[in-house]
Amino acid sequence: MPPTSLELSTLGHRIRHQRLAHGYTLDELGALVGVAGSQLSLIENGKREPKLSLLQAIATATGVDVAELLSTEPPNRRAALEIELERAQTSSVFRQLGVPPIKVSKGMSDDTLESILGLHRELQRREREAIATPEEARRANTELRLMMRERDNYLPDIEKLAEKQLKSAGHVSGALTHRTVSIMAEKLGFELIYVNDLPHSTRSVTDLEHGRIYLPPASIPGGHGLRSMALQAMAHRLLGHKRPTDYADFLQQRLEINYYAACCLMPETASVAFLQQAKKDRNLAVEDFRDAFGVTHEAAGMRLTNLATHHLGIKLHFLRVDGSGAITRVYENDDLPLPMDVTGAVDGQIACRKFSARAAFSEQNRTTEHYQYTDTPAGTYWCSTQTGTTSEGEFSITVGVPFDDARWFRGRETQKRATSTCPDESCCRRVASDVSERWSGKAWPSARVHMQMFSPLPRGAFPGVDDNEVYDFLDRHA
Repeated sequence: MPPTSLELSTLGHRIRHQRLAHGYTLDELGALVGVAGSQLSLIENGKREPKLSLLQAIATATGVDVAELLSTEPPNRRAALEIELERAQTSSVFRQLGVPPIKVSKGMSDDTLESILGLHRELQRREREAIATPEEARRANTELRLMMRERDNYLPDIEKLAEKQLKSAGHVSGALTHRTVSIMAEKLGFELIYVNDLPHSTRSVTDLEHGRIYLPPASIPGGHGLRSMALQAMAHRLLGHKRPTDYADFLQQRLEINYYAACCLMPETASVAFLQQAKKDRNLAVEDFRDAFGVTHEAAGMRLTNLATHHLGIKLHFLRVDGSGAITRVYENDDLPLPMDVTGAVDGQIACRKFSARAAFSEQNRTTEHYQYTDTPAGTYWCSTQTGTTSEGEFSITVGVPFDDARWFRGRETQKRATSTCPDESCCRRVASDVSERWSGKAWPSARVHMQMFSPLPRGAFPGVDDNEVYDFLDRHA
């Protein structure tokens, strides 16, 4: 494989360094190795690749090994600065500016180079922290969803890590206590501290220098409990996470820390034993699974997706749907027909009105699960749905399975049945023709747009986090 321009540049700098160290001019060294000084100049400037025989001659003339000339390390600080500047000026970020590159001269001081490189580094930093477009975010989210679908939403390495950490902290059975979570943090060298002035854009802040994890004094509405937030903060350290390189990396990290927290709150060994017994009794229920481990209904439903296929042989789907019908969280490996955009993204799409995930909003009793069979173009599905409310509005949590697997679940005797033909628009997206004709040209609806349409994805290495606010917070508490 031919060397890159940067490799040739480094080689050229190393040859020049040796030439100057021995006090040779270009012509003098050229005479010793049998080439013109002008040819040697091209090599030193990274414009021409030398033959191996010439490299050997240069090495002999300067008293070094060929391997030393071929080293990828710049020979000195000045060379390192020039090579970094060359790399920066050939980057796509710089080329897009349309600004001519600077030609480094002998008279240019190191301080000048440092200043120019400082501008390039800031340019690169801003590019790395640039806002991901909605299309990029949707594609990244879709790729992650499909990857987890292939794995049946099961990550064995994180399962084992969680069990190991729980055992080390002395947890045996039952709901994970706040005290045990504190012990888990202590074993990692961290102290949990609850404060009222966390940056508004964070769930927690970890002070790596002083070994502290700052948390809010109360759970965040929407199911983000203090135990879960502390476990997620620890997971970053345990899983060796670095600053995300892009939005896809950020999403991957977020998935992994959520998965770790779920594994700790609902350990695999105990959870599988509970679920296997419930299946044997034909009495599987998300609400029982939830209550057994003291977690939210949503957490129990998602944890079931991690374990049901791998350990119970049951394929299933999970939906969180808001009051407007938009899908805000989703997993399926049972081929449930889901709405998708052109990128294959499901999040943000409107669920069928006939699905229990939306029909349950009309139920009067919202304290228990609601059961329903739904006939779809892909077959019949049974599902259970629980509704709830946050400060942002109502939502529903649905877990469902293909018809044949309903026999393992409580609520399979339900007589409620619906038919969905989505994505056929006549199912629930298009009104009857007589109604359409009645109001055609006589009404003007003003569309309601989701707020995320007006709010671009937040910038920063950690989307949604204001770095300056975090650093100010740490300065106050250090």
